[in-house]
Amino acid sequence: MNETKKEQERVVIFAVQLKSMDDFQFQESLAETVSLSETAGLEVAGTYVQNRERSDAKTYLGKGRIEEVMEQVEREDITFDVVIVNDELTTSQSRHLSDLFDAKIIDRTQLILDIFAQRAKSREGQLQVELAQNEYLLPRLSGHGVSLSRLGGGIGTRGPGETKLETNRRHIRSRIHDIKGQLEEIKAHRQRYREQRKKSQVYQVALVGYTNAGKSSWFNQLTQSETYEENLLFATLDPKSKVMQINEGFKVILSDTVGFIQQLPTHLIEAFSSTLEEAKYADILIHVVDRSHPNYEGHIKTVNNLLSSLDMAAIPTVTLLNKSDLVTEEMQEETHDTLVVSSRNQEDIGRVKQFVSRFIQRQMTPYHFNVDSDQGRAISQLKEETMVTAIDYDEARDVYRMTGFERPGSGTVSRIMKTEKSETTDE
Repeated sequence: MNETKKEQERVVIFAVQLKSMDDFQFQESLAETVSLSETAGLEVAGTYVQNRERSDAKTYLGKGRIEEVMEQVEREDITFDVVIVNDELTTSQSRHLSDLFDAKIIDRTQLILDIFAQRAKSREGQLQVELAQNEYLLPRLSGHGVSLSRLGGGIGTRGPGETKLETNRRHIRSRIHDIKGQLEEIKAHRQRYREQRKKSQVYQVALVGYTNAGKSSWFNQLTQSETYEENLLFATLDPKSKVMQINEGFKVILSDTVGFIQQLPTHLIEAFSSTLEEAKYADILIHVVDRSHPNYEGHIKTVNNLLSSLDMAAIPTVTLLNKSDLVTEEMQEETHDTLVVSSRNQEDIGRVKQFVSRFIQRQMTPYHFNVDSDQGRAISQLKEETMVTAIDYDEARDVYRMTGFERPGSGTVSRIMKTEKSETTDE
């Protein structure tokens, strides 16, 4: 049977380097847009750059630079289906570029949204994508004209699609309202689930970090899962949680989250706030950093800024400097809240669990007391619901000396012991 191979769309990228942006910042931004294009399954045919005070109000690149690009494209017979702009375009810029080039005009935001549309698998993820797309499109509906007629398929047309793009504002507003209602129901369900977990004293840990830092790899290693992981930007879009066992029995709920990125549009953060909800209510955050990336410090800053904007800066955080196997220069020293690791190193799995265990202990209240040797259920409960660090048998008194940590003010230890004493008295 012959299969028809889908042709890969070819793109050219336009980018303006503003005077306020240094070379490193600009090159990093441009490289990220190239990576985003490749993640979306596109072939980059060329990049065209211009230094300016500000982008041209009509055509993004200046008139002279546009003419140069058009001449070069014709001279070198460069074919492309899409123009991707390394910024967010105005409706006017999009329309004028569409008049000049026989291609779809996509800006950075649309590109990110398209990747989200490809990656989201759960109902919640798909609703979030459609909400973000509609909120992006609403103020841009008027004046698109010709550019909309070219959206026959491929990049920039996933999710709402061509018919949604051409629908009037009222219908889009109605759809936004409907999606928000459905997301509120999902949020309420998750809230009930969270409250149930709080009652059972389950400790919550969330992985956060820049996109492609290796969060999903660590999620899989720490929970023995097989969630999607690939060397692509935004490989994970759907929130997922699973039990991770540390300290010989103590269970925590580990959640994976969508990766952060520079210049993430505000409405996109808002649309995906429920994806980050698990992280918002976490007891601690594990910030995974791609230490091998040349701009890893910039990535740390971006993540910290976004955490602050999401009111998550106060959550206790540990840092995993990941992909150490790809780093050749000397690494910085490890501290109580920073660990140098590689998800490819099996020994590091145990090290990370011990590291997280020690950090959690610093957030908890220590306890020491004796448990009768016949109270096996109490010992088992303490291992699951508290962080037991030592069990020593006192043969003379026939008791176990228990040492460990519990949540501050939880009363877990006194509750377990009270239950066991009550049952012993009844017997």
